[in-house]
Amino acid sequence: VQLQASGSGLVQAGGSLRLACAASGHIFRINDMGWYRQAPAKQRELVAIMTSGGSTNLADSVKGRFTVSRDNAKNTVYLQMSSLKQEDTAIYYCNAKVVGSWFESERDYWGQGTQVTVSS
Repeated sequence: VQLQASGSGLVQAGGSLRLACAASGHIFRINDMGWYRQAPAKQRELVAIMTSGGSTNLADSVKGRFTVSRDNAKNTVYLQMSSLKQEDTAIYYCNAKVVGSWFESERDYWGQGTQVTVSS
C-alpha cells in the first residue's frame, strides 16, 4: 500500500491550505485515515482522523480551524486548514489503517510527509 500526499506549501499566517492523501495498492478496506504532524524537536502528534463511518477526532489545537474529510471511493483523505498559525508549521504525515483482505488484520501505513510552513 502506498500513500501519496499532495498540497504542501508556504502560506502566510491566517491563510488556508488543503492537503490530500491518496492510498493505492492492496486495499480491501481502510478503517481510520487521517493526518499527524511533527514540528522540529517535537514528537509526532495527531492532527485529525476520520473513521470509515465518518466519525472524526481532531486535536484541540486545530478544532474550529481544520476539517478532515474522506472520499472512500477514491481512498483519499483531505485536510482543509484555515486560519493557519505559525505553530502549525510542521511536516504533515498521512496515516491509514488498511485491511488487505477479509482474512487479514489491519496494518498501519504512513505517507512520506509533506511540509507545511506558515510565515508571519
